[in-house]
Amino acid sequence: MPQIASPQNQYDLAIAGGGLAGGLVALALAELRPEVNIALIEAETQFGGNHIWSFFESDVAPEHQWLVEPLISRQWDSYDVHFPKYSRSLNNGYRSIESENLDRRLRDKLPAIALKTGQKAERVSPGLVKLDDGGEISATAVLDVRGGGDLSALEFGWQKFHGQMLRLKEPHGLDRPVIMDATVEQIDGYRFVYCLPFSDREIFVEDTYYSDDNALDIATAQKRIAEYAAVRGWEIVEIIREESGQLPVIYGGDFPAFWEKNAGVDARAGARAALIQPITSYSLPMAVKTAIMIAEMPSITQQTLDKILRDLAIAHWKNGKFYRLLCAFMFLGAEPEKRYKTLEHTYAKNEKLLARFYAGKSTRWDHVNLLTGRPPIAVSRAIPLLLKYK
Repeated sequence: MPQIASPQNQYDLAIAGGGLAGGLVALALAELRPEVNIALIEAETQFGGNHIWSFFESDVAPEHQWLVEPLISRQWDSYDVHFPKYSRSLNNGYRSIESENLDRRLRDKLPAIALKTGQKAERVSPGLVKLDDGGEISATAVLDVRGGGDLSALEFGWQKFHGQMLRLKEPHGLDRPVIMDATVEQIDGYRFVYCLPFSDREIFVEDTYYSDDNALDIATAQKRIAEYAAVRGWEIVEIIREESGQLPVIYGGDFPAFWEKNAGVDARAGARAALIQPITSYSLPMAVKTAIMIAEMPSITQQTLDKILRDLAIAHWKNGKFYRLLCAFMFLGAEPEKRYKTLEHTYAKNEKLLARFYAGKSTRWDHVNLLTGRPPIAVSRAIPLLLKYK
């Protein structure tokens, strides 16, 4: 367990933001660098908020699985997708984490003095975090993981969703997740339903949209979830939990300007550094990679942390160019009710290609393969987008 910090609020590392990215950094340091004094600063009373985070088994390197394994609520060996043209089962493991597990693990692994809930980081600068109540936390290095920040320099659509954990009267009959059920009515862009069977009578059902705006009508989403359940003969006994969110799906923009608009420290992680999978907005794989990278640093100083994480963010942005092009095809090249065709086209490909696709490790041949076959959008629309976002 990390040593208790001095009463002067002087820490080795202050982490501004106690969500998934910040929490994983703290846990990695607690395990690999227990001598590092940490301050994990979170505005809410619980670390991680109210979320279910999911990832594919192939998203996380085998040697890094130890960091997330204690957090996993449920895991499956395969998953299904449903599109108007076909349904398919894929043999890539899928894992889900409930945010309560992150909060519990942090409280088990770190001393109470390191865990600063109910304290909002208002501003960050090298060596200093200023809180919204006027307080200050000083540290040798500061890490900013406070969410997306100012996105005005980027081009993006939205992934918005509302999900409910349902307790049913009878078993639902699913033995693996349905990652995308796009056979539902296409409304407000690309719409699909996402199902995670936590037990034979408990299932998380999420109504998701890839939309031009982030306006989310929760009452309507709740109604559509109830309708989805009714069509399948699922009688709802209780709604155990609910979750809503709006995530940017980035397809272009000026990354240096984005970086400059969120100035404070260059040591940023998670959405603050755009370290997300461009198409899915999944953040866990890069959060794990970042946490391990920080914990394996020989010495954590502001200068070294700034450089390493700035370089990581730049490399991730460059690597994401092809994925952002596919997002541009979906948001700018297709009519809203036809956006599903981009993912329908993608999911028809080889399983290993899909695993690399989600992990952000697509090869050049994968890029060619994903662009072959009948295009999901008109060629007349694809070519201008290809030229602009290539």
